[in-house]
Amino acid sequence: MANPTIGRPAPRLFVLELATFAAIFWADWAGYIPFSKTPFLFIAAWIFMAIRGVRWRSVGFSLPANWKTLLMIGVLAGVGMWLLEFFVTQKLILRMTGHLPDLHFFDNLVGNFKLYVIYISLSFVLAGIGEELVWRAYALPRVASLLGGKGWAWIGALIFVNAGFGLAHLYQDLPGVIENLIAGVLLGVLYLATGRNLIAPIAAHFVGDATDCTLIYLGLYPGVGH
Repeated sequence: MANPTIGRPAPRLFVLELATFAAIFWADWAGYIPFSKTPFLFIAAWIFMAIRGVRWRSVGFSLPANWKTLLMIGVLAGVGMWLLEFFVTQKLILRMTGHLPDLHFFDNLVGNFKLYVIYISLSFVLAGIGEELVWRAYALPRVASLLGGKGWAWIGALIFVNAGFGLAHLYQDLPGVIENLIAGVLLGVLYLATGRNLIAPIAAHFVGDATDCTLIYLGLYPGVGH
């Protein structure tokens, strides 16, 4: 019997899901997808969730009575995650790999206010909402269901899913993969710790990305615009 919050395991279907996601990744790498692969991943996730009888609401895309508390938790978590990334994780990655994530494609954002507004908006829609729907609401429960749906299954899902989340940022080179893998695990833990609701992860994700965009716009982000 299927768990209504994560759906039935359906291991055979998972093979098709992996193949579909791999095809989207390849199309993005080959240059066939303009700007972002997230909308395509979202559409695929929606279709496969519908096949398994899982609704977005059941995996946390809802507004519970304590949404203000979850929002505040998300904002504070986002600030904490950004501080950890900027002052600790990046320094460790720099020491390990010799360079920071490759963000040269943001060079034109420096001092460009119109582009800054666009990027802030996209940070909310594509990163904050889109990536959290795909990676936390869809992929995390999906893999957990395959692993049994309890206890260690979620830990295994955190590792497996966020390895994929890190690789989704391969365009930022190896440092970007490592940085986003760590960020994905933290967002996944936040998702689980707040009752598998997306409000806190969406807020935290947006706060982190918006802060990065702001520093890039001001010309204060290391390695960008120089």
